[in-house]
Amino acid sequence: MKLIFDKSVPGRRGVRTVERDVPTRVEFPAALLRDRPAAMPELSELDVIRHFTELSGRNFGVDGGFYPLGSCTMKYNPKITEQIARMPGFFDLHPLLPQLPGGDNMVEGALEVLYEAARLLSEICGMAAFTMQPLAGAHGELTGAMIMAAYHKDRGHAKKRVLIPDSAHGTNPASAAIAGFGVQSIPSDEHGLMDMDALVEAVNEDVAGVMLTCPNTLGLFNPRIREICELIHGVDGLMYCDGANLNALLGVCRPGDLGFDIIHVNLHKTFATPHGGGGPGAGPVGVCKKLVGYLPVSVVRMRSDGAYWLDYDAPRSIGYVAPFYGNFGVIVKAYAYMLMLGAAGLRRVAENAVLNANYIRRKLRDHYDLPFPQLCKHECVFSASRQVPKGVHAADVAKGLIDRGFHPPTVYFPLTVPEAMMIEPTETESRQTLDAFIEAMIEIARLAETDPATLTGAPRTTPVGRLDEVAAARRPDLACLESDDG
Repeated sequence: MKLIFDKSVPGRRGVRTVERDVPTRVEFPAALLRDRPAAMPELSELDVIRHFTELSGRNFGVDGGFYPLGSCTMKYNPKITEQIARMPGFFDLHPLLPQLPGGDNMVEGALEVLYEAARLLSEICGMAAFTMQPLAGAHGELTGAMIMAAYHKDRGHAKKRVLIPDSAHGTNPASAAIAGFGVQSIPSDEHGLMDMDALVEAVNEDVAGVMLTCPNTLGLFNPRIREICELIHGVDGLMYCDGANLNALLGVCRPGDLGFDIIHVNLHKTFATPHGGGGPGAGPVGVCKKLVGYLPVSVVRMRSDGAYWLDYDAPRSIGYVAPFYGNFGVIVKAYAYMLMLGAAGLRRVAENAVLNANYIRRKLRDHYDLPFPQLCKHECVFSASRQVPKGVHAADVAKGLIDRGFHPPTVYFPLTVPEAMMIEPTETESRQTLDAFIEAMIEIARLAETDPATLTGAPRTTPVGRLDEVAAARRPDLACLESDDG
């Protein structure tokens, strides 16, 4: 396919405007003006529409195929929530709309959505209160780490370390470090869980808290979680739950009841708002009762007459963490999703997600290494180590899946598993889709034994074939547009 610049025809225009018949109000300095036209392609509107429509058809999305991206919960997004978020009362709001005389608020409905969404998340997660401000999961992590730091500073503690499992998401140690903590990694044991002996040895009065993904990135639930919480609380540390995998717990288990003090929730994962392509996201943070005062301002509150208002009187608050009140459109979609499913529906989400993951785990365990064979939660992690002697790696399995119409799972993460392939089917996929994916994975395992070159040269059916990723990073070929006169 040609680049849009290659399709350019001199003099062709998509829009023609009339000559300006009024004087320019602002005269720009000559030094700021171009001495030649911008090097833009010259195309008709139809040319542009056809070009980008063709490009859009080459994108892979959950609306077009199975997207088993482990740890990212790429579930189908119901279109009714998109319609709700586009309702004029939500879509056309400006975040700086004022209060009317008498105290009535012009954004009463929006404030109610924020208030009620926070209440629902508090109930689902077993927390005392939520802030809806953080704009992504990692942003929520940072907010939680800042709350942890504020709590210890307020109590006069000089705690310096946060303990994090070696299987954690990479943003966990980054968030803790940005919040001013040192990070100590705790190794995994032979069962894929945080090693308790190593944890006990690391805990002392210097520990500010633990950041723990629950279930962990191997899709495993730690049965000793309450024991871990008691250990950390014993030194007045805080337990932070990375809620990226909350899809496995909805309606079944509340992190707050397990002993967690802080949690961030990925609305763009668990609650089915669009995910991928860099956004949009939302990472609300919930806290236990003793941490409520540290939540970001402003806080949406309800008056005795049922009206809503913004409370900025929070002397212990960590302050603002985002412009305005969070990624509102994403929050609307998630709120609608929670209301549509209800308590029973949310529980079925978790039950079906766990069922689908274990179905794949059982069907593929004879074809790929399964480092931790116990029952998993929402995702399962295989290893391509069995295929490596034939020259086939996890990346080759991933490329082979592309040729068969599937988005690859997450590969090479978590780092604790060599040649890792993390598969998360979510609850939205049918058995027929899972069976087709399983059949493709089994076919790839057989090809690794009989014709490995077929896989090491994949993908072969895509507009762009196998790239030399190392060379692309070290020796990028950057296009440069030049004028005719050089």
